[in-house]
Amino acid sequence: MRNTISRRDFMTALAAGSAVGLSPLGALAQERPQQFQPHELLDSGHRFFGTISRGLASVVEEATRRWGQPNAYVLGQEASGAFVAGARYGEGTMYTRNAGDQKIYWQGPSVGFDAGAEGARTMMLVYNLPSTQAIYRRYGGIDGSAYFIGGFGMTALVADGVVVAPIRTGVGARLGVNLGYLKFTEQSTWNPF
Repeated sequence: MRNTISRRDFMTALAAGSAVGLSPLGALAQERPQQFQPHELLDSGHRFFGTISRGLASVVEEATRRWGQPNAYVLGQEASGAFVAGARYGEGTMYTRNAGDQKIYWQGPSVGFDAGAEGARTMMLVYNLPSTQAIYRRYGGIDGSAYFIGGFGMTALVADGVVVAPIRTGVGARLGVNLGYLKFTEQSTWNPF
């Protein structure tokens, strides 16, 4: 999915950016992303997850019922492992309707009654994001996994009113529940903290 900026939007951003001393793209990054409709998320998810996406419609429907329509989403891959303490690392692209698309990385520690390892394709629905730069922080929550060979599930992470709902389809073996957070960054790093 490629985001293009119309001439009118570019000129508006240029004028707004010039008025406050920002570059045109900086002005777009400060704009609140517009919401996505459930059918747009399902289309994107089906293209991304492929044949494993049978449960995607019900998971997106549940997320929409709980939090409304997201104004950003992330598609990417991640890997994680745990034995009481664990770590998760991922990378992908965050898509917005009107504030641009950007490469994004995430990592985070966890602790709990949890053991196993997984590799996953991930779609994260982002709700109440005030600007694209607001994604770069820590989002905490509780995660639970119970599968062998493969699985599909959703969790919710929260920070300052912004909700990130990762939908994962993974390969591996994982059992347990843990408490942790994900930290989103502009650059990849091995430091999960």
